Amino acid sequence: MKNCLQKALAVQNETVGHRRYLHENAEVGFDVPKTTDYIYKQLTGYGYVPKKMPKGGVIAEISPKEGDRDGFILLRADIDGLKMQEESGLPFACKSGHMHACGHDMHAAALLATAKLLKQEHLHCPVRLLFQPAEEILQGGKYAISKGVTKGVKSAFSLHVLSGVEMPVGQVMLSGAGVIAPSADMFTIRIQGKSCHGAIPHDGVDGMAAASAVLLALQNLSAKEIPLGKGLLTVGSFHAGDNPNVIAGEATLQGSCRAFDEKTRAFVKGRIRQIVKGIAASYRAKGTVVFFGGCPSLLQDERLLLDMRKNLEKELGKEKVILADGDKRAGGSEDFAYISREVPSLLVSVSAAQKGGGQPLHHPKVLFDEDCLPTCVATYLAFALQG
Repeated sequence: MKNCLQKALAVQNETVGHRRYLHENAEVGFDVPKTTDYIYKQLTGYGYVPKKMPKGGVIAEISPKEGDRDGFILLRADIDGLKMQEESGLPFACKSGHMHACGHDMHAAALLATAKLLKQEHLHCPVRLLFQPAEEILQGGKYAISKGVTKGVKSAFSLHVLSGVEMPVGQVMLSGAGVIAPSADMFTIRIQGKSCHGAIPHDGVDGMAAASAVLLALQNLSAKEIPLGKGLLTVGSFHAGDNPNVIAGEATLQGSCRAFDEKTRAFVKGRIRQIVKGIAASYRAKGTVVFFGGCPSLLQDERLLLDMRKNLEKELGKEKVILADGDKRAGGSEDFAYISREVPSLLVSVSAAQKGGGQPLHHPKVLFDEDCLPTCVATYLAFALQG
């Protein structure tokens, strides 16, 4: 009797074909028509009756022929890419100005292959497949929930490939129970002053100066007020002024804050508002903050973790399953967090790193080793079959 990995290896060529089509046709956010149509067509060919979500993405279900028909297992794969010009040099590189630089094409291809294999299995409970858009903008998980994807679900599973790490291809890394990834809140800060000629600065209100003071204060907030290991704050964009001899009346900053607990999350957001309002006023300007595109921290279920560890060690071999360092948690956020707040959930990482680690996720030259795909498929399949 073949195990999950052997079954996955048998469909590797097909899985690679899915991956390369999706990679070459990368799309972003909710604007994923080609990706959605491709997934829908493949699932239909496998004998499913899939449903397209109105804003993109696909849901499909399979039930056991007999026995328990209640309590779905949810298998989720994200399907969107990034607005980035690809520099990988691959013959199937995307040329549209989009790129699967986070490996979502790998996830979607693996779940499609899993869908095919599930049709050949004796299931203990029904399985729901979610091909989810808009993970990169942290909105797709919440949207899928609004469309009923977690209704009747007893457990949920997702995975993420890794690059830029010193790990053998196909090695699976499990994080501990509890919070494994931080919440995320993007923000836009607008400083409104008064523009004037550079020769008469007293007639204006320098928005750039006020924004610079806000930036320094936010860096101090990050360094001095957020407890070590509790959260992160980054300002990644600063725009002000267009001319060398004009006092800039307006300035805009954009950034993100992340937290591993809701208390820290609320504290940081509150302090950002206080700092912006207070410092802008001290410069005779007005400051406003708008938060957008956030998600909660991701919760890992302890029982699912323990069961899955035993299952994967059996299916893949103990040497292919490792535990993450308990003192190190991911700094990146993941909108599977929304689902993890609704039902018991588990997310694992699979190494797709090139020899020596290669480039990190979200890099225009990042490469993913397709030899990890059988492990991804086997991991999805193992979770579905553990019931």
